[in-house]
Amino acid sequence: MNTERTHAYGRVVKTLDDLGPTKLQPAERDRVREAADTLIFAAGLEDVRAALEDVDALAEHLVLSDRWSEERARQLVEDLVACGPVTPVP
Repeated sequence: MNTERTHAYGRVVKTLDDLGPTKLQPAERDRVREAADTLIFAAGLEDVRAALEDVDALAEHLVLSDRWSEERARQLVEDLVACGPVTPVP
């Protein structure tokens, strides 16, 4: 773990605190938090890949349902990706 990953995790938590209660359903908040936890602790590549795919699908759903802007969803995904391992996942 490094400082950049820790800061990214903090940004995800702040997003959940700021927007989660009004813009996300409880199950969606749980999905984001679970993805962030998985990525920050990165148990294995399959776990990382599954977390990223799930959060990408959630972000797409939030945009398509007009609940989040593309910019906000993209920032969340970028922050989540930054929580993950430094080595790119294939």
